[in-house]
Amino acid sequence: MKIKKIEVYVIGPEERHYTWSEDIPEVYQTNTIIRIFTDENIIGEAAVWNATYFEYDKYTAESLRHLLPILINKDPIDREAILYDIRPRVFPQPPGAQALIDNGLWDIFGKVSNLPIYKLLGGRRDKIKSYASTVMYDTIDEYLQVVEKMKNEGFSAVKFHTWCIPEKDLELAKAARKAFPNMSLMLDAENNYDLENSLRIAKELDKLDFTWFEAPLPDYDFVGYKKITESVGIKVLPSGNWITDLQRFSDALNNKVWSAARTDMAMIGGITNGKKAMDISSINGFDCEIMSWGYTLVSAANLHLMLSSDNCTYYEQPLPYEMFEYGMHDILRTNKDGFMYAPIKPGLGMEVNWELMKKRVIHSFSCDENKKIGFVHS
Repeated sequence: MKIKKIEVYVIGPEERHYTWSEDIPEVYQTNTIIRIFTDENIIGEAAVWNATYFEYDKYTAESLRHLLPILINKDPIDREAILYDIRPRVFPQPPGAQALIDNGLWDIFGKVSNLPIYKLLGGRRDKIKSYASTVMYDTIDEYLQVVEKMKNEGFSAVKFHTWCIPEKDLELAKAARKAFPNMSLMLDAENNYDLENSLRIAKELDKLDFTWFEAPLPDYDFVGYKKITESVGIKVLPSGNWITDLQRFSDALNNKVWSAARTDMAMIGGITNGKKAMDISSINGFDCEIMSWGYTLVSAANLHLMLSSDNCTYYEQPLPYEMFEYGMHDILRTNKDGFMYAPIKPGLGMEVNWELMKKRVIHSFSCDENKKIGFVHS
């Protein structure tokens, strides 16, 4: 089997833009999709999510232009050999570019094997508990209404993306705990606090019995994180958005910088590296809470990672649902029992509605069997 053609699409599906911090603009959430065609009529599809200000991200897609010709006529099953050939050289490349290729190859491998990817990765389990992951709302009452709605839909856990203003965030945390004494609650500060406020809020969240405190500082502030984790009992996590190589990731765990690890297949370079990150975490005695924010193909790749191991405790269900489901025949929704269940179809297990998806294309190109880059022909 050989790769004969590749298509890349930048999709801008949002009807409304959101933010995760009071001091930053609303972001554009880009769905960048790759389609890898083989001479045996098997198509591998994968996506990465990215958030940028003011316009949709084309950089990740454009970073593939010089990589795609390398894939033509390669056997898609030779994944590690291909990843070596497309490794960054001279200049860094966005990890999402490698992740697109890697995950597309995994989708092909699953379809060839007639198995979902999580089974190819080890198949540790077929379901995982979910938490609802909010956007930023204007008022505490809005947050509480969302928690109530999620509770009624079967969720037992909610994570708040807040204003990232310590006193205001703490007020929300106290109100949420008072209103929902039995819910598992998390707070994500999106790397916005300084060390003093991080320590103070961590201690308060610990008293409120929050499940975890996420991203108080930039992920690379190993000294600051270590001070926090040594001062509180609450689980303290990085955002998972900043550490993009396995060596740096491993260094953090070896130095017990965080209480638990966090990453995303798009930020660490794909399912292959994501599985290695989970294994490194497990070997060092850490949970690895995989992020699954993003569009359906993105969340599906992260879900397969979670299900392959037992050291991830939750699936992240991004809200609002509909925004992330655009252009899909298959979607990922948490069940009424509060669990996300494994896809049953081969590969990523998610079918794209291309007639609908192509209505929101803002940029696209292809690489043909002659290794020529050109336009995608509908």
